[in-house]
Order: sequence, then C-alpha cells, then structure tokens
Amino acid sequence: MYDLESRRRALTLVNQGRSLHSVSKETGISRYAIRSWMTRIEPLARSKALCERCGPDPQPPSDHSAYTYLLGLYLGDGCLSAGRRGVYALRIACSEAWPGLIDSCEEAMRRVRPGNLVSMEKKQGCVMVTSTSKHWPCLFPQHGPGKKHERTITLEPWQQQLVDAHPWELLRGLIHSDGCRVVNWATRPVNGAPKRYEYPRYFFTNKSADIRQIYTDALNTVGVEWKQANAFNVSVARKASVALMDAHIGPKY
Repeated sequence: MYDLESRRRALTLVNQGRSLHSVSKETGISRYAIRSWMTRIEPLARSKALCERCGPDPQPPSDHSAYTYLLGLYLGDGCLSAGRRGVYALRIACSEAWPGLIDSCEEAMRRVRPGNLVSMEKKQGCVMVTSTSKHWPCLFPQHGPGKKHERTITLEPWQQQLVDAHPWELLRGLIHSDGCRVVNWATRPVNGAPKRYEYPRYFFTNKSADIRQIYTDALNTVGVEWKQANAFNVSVARKASVALMDAHIGPKY
C-alpha cells in the first residue's frame, strides 16, 4: 500500500534515531509496517552494498569519480552524525537556490553507496541531503569530534590517489560547496578618463588551512594559477585559469 519513496523516507528517519511512534505520526505509516520493513527490507539493502574499505583487502570505492566529487562536498559543507546501532548519517548542506547542486549531491551519494537510502530535508535557506550507513566513517576517515577547521584534516593515501586521478571532480565538489564564480569589476584610465571593465573570478572560502591546502594542491595539479585573497579566501582570476575552471566546473545551477 506504500510506494518505495515512502518506505525509504520512513526507514531513513528511523536510522536517524527517531522512534517508531514519531516516525509513524509524521509519515502516517503504521508502526507495524515500519517495523516489518526494518526486518525485511533494510537488511537486504545493506547486504547488497558491502563496504569496499571493510574487507580483508581494503579497496577504494568502486565509483572513483562520484566518490571524489562527494569528498569535495563533504570537506566543504558535510558532516557525519552518529545514530543508533552504529549507523551514521552523512549530511551535505546544499543551498536551495541551486537545485542542480542538490540533484548532483544526491546522485553522488547513490553512486557511492547504491544500497543506502538518500533523503532531502528542507531547512532555512538550504536543503540537507542525507544518507545513512554504518560505513560512512570508513569512506570519510576525516570524521572526528569538533569543527573541521579546529582539527587536522589530511587525506589518506588511497584518497590522495583518487584525487590525483580525478582532481577536477574534487575541485568541482569544493567549489559547489564552499566556492563561487562571480563577475568583478575595476577601473583603469583610458585617454585620461576612467573606464570600467569586468572579468569573471572564482573564489573558494574555508576556515580550515588544511582544506584550503587540499584545494590549492589540486589547482596546482591541473595548472590553475591562484592567489590567497585573504586569510580564508583563495582566488582564481587569471583569464586562462578562469577558462580552465569554466570548462571543467562552471557556475552552480
């Protein structure tokens, strides 16, 4: 009697630590139905999505491109929250002004963890894209107590290999989370009179020096010139470098 999306939403709320009573009240689905899905559907979905990092021979996620993009989103606007039964929720805050970004984030989560549920929750000014799994800490070992800019953030060797192979995907995720493309303007004298001219520019802003270093290292890999605009802001303004960024990243949508 319930469609697949209703089942997914109910199970996602339970995995976030909600009680059966509160989930039933919010969704209108009986507690009996939710409980039966927890015992029949959820274990089956998880069994189909084993973690590549947890086996005797740990491997990187099978979808390298999607994972590297999701890594950029996580480093910028993501967090992991522990729930019940060892389940973690990966949450990426996406501005509601960019529906294409929300879709890209959801797609990346589904590609990285095909057997896990993904839900969207509207907050003030943003949409929280969320997926639950016991294995998110395996895939994002940067998780830890406190804010990212208050602790050390380094990439594991296997993550660095993926970033080296897919630097533009990492840069796209970082820009989509904590970056922007703007049009700046300036004036210069022409025949004795000031003339205004405009030029596009990329900014990336993050309080974590480690994350900014990861960003600028990737820029160096792809040959993009950059400069430190201020304490937390990295700027790309050279015409050739902006053209490269436009070709591989482009504006948010």
